[in-house]
Amino acid sequence: MSRTKHDSLILLLLLLIAILSISSVESGRPPFACDPRNGLTRSLRFCRTNLPIHVRVRDLLGRLTLPEKIRLLVNNAIDVPRLGIRGYEWWSEALHGVSNVGPGTKFGGSFPGATSFPQVITTAASFNESLWERIGQVVSDEARAMYNGGMAGLTYWSPNVNIFRDPRWGRGQETPGEDPVLAGKYAASYVSGLQSATGNRLKVAACCKHYTAYDLDNWKGVDRFHFNARVSKQDLADTYNVPFKACVVEGKVASVMCSYNQVNGKPTCADPDLLKGTIRGQWHLNGYIVSDCDSVGVMYDTQHFTVTPEESAAATIKAGLDLDCGPFLAIYTDLAIRRGLLTVTDVDMALANTVTVQMRLGMFDGEPSAQPYGHLGPRHVCTPDHKQLALEAARQGIVLLKNSGSLPLSTSRHRTIAVIGPNSDVTETMIGNYAGVACDYTSPLKGISRYVRTVHQVGCSNVACKANNLFGFAEVAARHADATVLIMGLDQSIEAEFKDRTGLLLPGYQQELVTRVAQASKGPTILVLMSGGPIDVSFAKYDRRVSAILWAGYPGQAGGTAIADILFGTTNPGGKLPMTWYPQSYVAKVPMTNMGMRPSPGYPGRTYRFYKGPVVFPFGHGLSYTNFKQSLALAPTDLSVLINTNLFATKNYSTLSSNAIKVKHTNCDSLSLPLHIDVENIGNMDGTHTLLLFSEPPTSVKWSQNKQLISFHRVHVVAGSKQRVKIDIHACKHLSVVDEFGIRRIPIGQHSLYIGDLKHSISLQANLEGIKN
Repeated sequence: MSRTKHDSLILLLLLLIAILSISSVESGRPPFACDPRNGLTRSLRFCRTNLPIHVRVRDLLGRLTLPEKIRLLVNNAIDVPRLGIRGYEWWSEALHGVSNVGPGTKFGGSFPGATSFPQVITTAASFNESLWERIGQVVSDEARAMYNGGMAGLTYWSPNVNIFRDPRWGRGQETPGEDPVLAGKYAASYVSGLQSATGNRLKVAACCKHYTAYDLDNWKGVDRFHFNARVSKQDLADTYNVPFKACVVEGKVASVMCSYNQVNGKPTCADPDLLKGTIRGQWHLNGYIVSDCDSVGVMYDTQHFTVTPEESAAATIKAGLDLDCGPFLAIYTDLAIRRGLLTVTDVDMALANTVTVQMRLGMFDGEPSAQPYGHLGPRHVCTPDHKQLALEAARQGIVLLKNSGSLPLSTSRHRTIAVIGPNSDVTETMIGNYAGVACDYTSPLKGISRYVRTVHQVGCSNVACKANNLFGFAEVAARHADATVLIMGLDQSIEAEFKDRTGLLLPGYQQELVTRVAQASKGPTILVLMSGGPIDVSFAKYDRRVSAILWAGYPGQAGGTAIADILFGTTNPGGKLPMTWYPQSYVAKVPMTNMGMRPSPGYPGRTYRFYKGPVVFPFGHGLSYTNFKQSLALAPTDLSVLINTNLFATKNYSTLSSNAIKVKHTNCDSLSLPLHIDVENIGNMDGTHTLLLFSEPPTSVKWSQNKQLISFHRVHVVAGSKQRVKIDIHACKHLSVVDEFGIRRIPIGQHSLYIGDLKHSISLQANLEGIKN
């Protein structure tokens, strides 16, 4: 055989192996239902893809027996062999990458890992909606690939869009921060990317959780299973529910998860006003409502909401719950029906919502490989592009908190760096919680070592830092290096699900380590913090020997590279804090159990919107290696608000209560103003600027006197150049506030807009022309 023929044969064999490997992935997942090879089921009406989904759903429900229906009300749904339907595990997670936290997903074989993006609080600091959506698209590509390979489901109970109300909350790291507008924009963007909807069809089904007013896990003996969150109508409407509404209305999410806690004495999963009334009635959810895991059981066993378990089962389904993560509904629904507490129609309505989502996912369309995402497989997971996006997300989310001029470091002047601290060479710490198995890791030490020679000392054996016996080695390293980078902070042993913090200081002896190393350091000392929640590092902020502070959050699998790129100026930092960094003294005044957002006597209030006391670093803080200048290019000063003319015919004077018009009584489509802002880079380095636009209502509005974020835009500006940002100010959306009764109104009078140091006023007048007498 000639060499040419031999080479051709080898190439042909390699091609055949590649084709067979692709085929093995595509055939790794047998059809969930409607297998075209099954002569008994392939012609069933619910398998006909040319029929409308609601017709197919109705046909399927008509074929199921009551025992089958009941066993489909829980997350580990049974198979129905006589109808060719396989069992399905609904619980999978994809908070910032495909995760194996839920039983629906596992790693191994052709799928050893998946791209692990930065934890949500870090990504939120980018204030970049297009980034959030792109991450969602990548995560769902990898999720579909794993589904095709038989390793994952298609229903992902992510994202967590709760408000980061209290800085001690262990799960604050999972959220987009403390601001409802920011959280809502994140929710809608990430969900849009995850679901990648084409018409009514979904790539995967997302789920916004935990609805609602849930942000306490375990604090001083109070846990989420027993907690009754007492929330005013005003706080519910203008804070806690805002991200969930955005998730449903703007993001078109396919699912909402109700939480463990009670709200005003009623479990959220059994509250018809919250579920049927709000999620379905007002927001028009096209999807299903699922309980947090075992929360239906918690409602009966722990909260003692009903006398009998079947009453709890009936209460949740009648309130609007469609799926129970846990066994409770599978056990007690039949008895609830036999006792007349529930009807089969109630069960059918719940199942219609879950099955409809499965059909929108193509699970009843036969062979997965023949569907739009059937080509996705192992080669679409952990791709170079996906890894690059994880790196870019980390770069965009890291926040420069302080810089006295020592950053960026120079590879020519700082040839040896002392890298010190318990988080200096970590890997899994960087991906936070609700993570999977990362493709690979670059630790901070490894990232810095790519630039210069490093000397490494941990200083503390872990973040608890309960001893200082290793401090001497760290001091020696700092004394002989050209610069010192301390990488400190927290990890999941300090803040996590089930674990809220009691204070805001660095754990153990960490503060002493920072101070001693800074004193010993020959060159500049840079403090890098890994954490989900804020840390009171006032000591370092005011210590002149600590010349710079970076917050990296939990920066994901590529975190070490991103940290090093910012330290050495390859990347110009542009992140902004998505939450307030409070002093330690704040938490002594505020019990976690107080859900009030607004200040009251002896209570300082919460988040930048209501708390006006001292802070370590404010919401939206973040520095750059360059300087930006903002100026108004177009800024109208007046807007006429037209009231619907028939309202006063019935003397509905409540429309103008407190000189503020109900949003529902105006023509919102006509209430828009253009605002143009020029952003100029007046420094010497290209950079990205995040423009934050706040509004403040007229001083006459005593029931809602606060400044709030209404819009944000991230713009890249080349050194010496200018970019124009155009924003449409919608009065109903941006200038409205919520009154004490939970009603959204547009105050009449002078509203103030704030963009950095700029302030602009817009006067709103009520237009009563044409109103009937």
